[in-house]
Amino acid sequence: MSLLRFESVKKQFMGRTVLADITFTVEPGEIVGLIGPNGAGKTTMLNIMTGYLPLDGGAVYFQNRRIDNLKPFQISRLGIRRTFQLSKNFPRLSVLDNCLVASEAAGIPRAKALARAEEILADLTLLRLADTPAAELSGGQQKLLEFASCFMTDPQLICLDEPFSAVHPDIKQIIFNYIKKRHAQGTTFLVIDHDVAIMKELCLRLIASSAGRIIADGPTHEVLKDPKVIDAYLVSEV
Repeated sequence: MSLLRFESVKKQFMGRTVLADITFTVEPGEIVGLIGPNGAGKTTMLNIMTGYLPLDGGAVYFQNRRIDNLKPFQISRLGIRRTFQLSKNFPRLSVLDNCLVASEAAGIPRAKALARAEEILADLTLLRLADTPAAELSGGQQKLLEFASCFMTDPQLICLDEPFSAVHPDIKQIIFNYIKKRHAQGTTFLVIDHDVAIMKELCLRLIASSAGRIIADGPTHEVLKDPKVIDAYLVSEV
């Protein structure tokens, strides 16, 4: 059984088609990359599957349960967590408290949540900043904090929206290493990013989209050599 399934998903904005018959699956234990030029509809797919946008046709399933009619908090409770292109931390709360918010909402006992938060923050080099308000963090540290919060509830699927964008190479490596670590422990990932070099190293499978349509889906090395994918990127650069 697929963990996540899109079936003929459609979305329009102001009469303009943004997604047209999007169909794909994510299997348990995969790290799937979702690539494509700007305007390809990648973030729109993420927003639909996490309850931030309604769809105009089709359906989205998680573990065979339809989820496109659910609110974001309901989808999160089912085991899907996500990050955003612009981090959505609580600026006045400390780094530690940002992590604890997610665990409290899930009903995790505080002692267990504290231990989990300290372990995750240590892995992501943020433990020394545990008492620092999120507003005082750098942009890269903000991404790390939002990333850390995703793991407080042991989700089955984590969706990352451009985690490697506009951050220092050291932070890219920290994020990359932690994805690999959690993947080895059984977490499934759907990753959107424009850094093809990192995606090539991180993902065994890529889904490529352009102008709201899936144009390739398969092993990473095959998708990156697909003429339709190459053309889509070349056109976006003109």
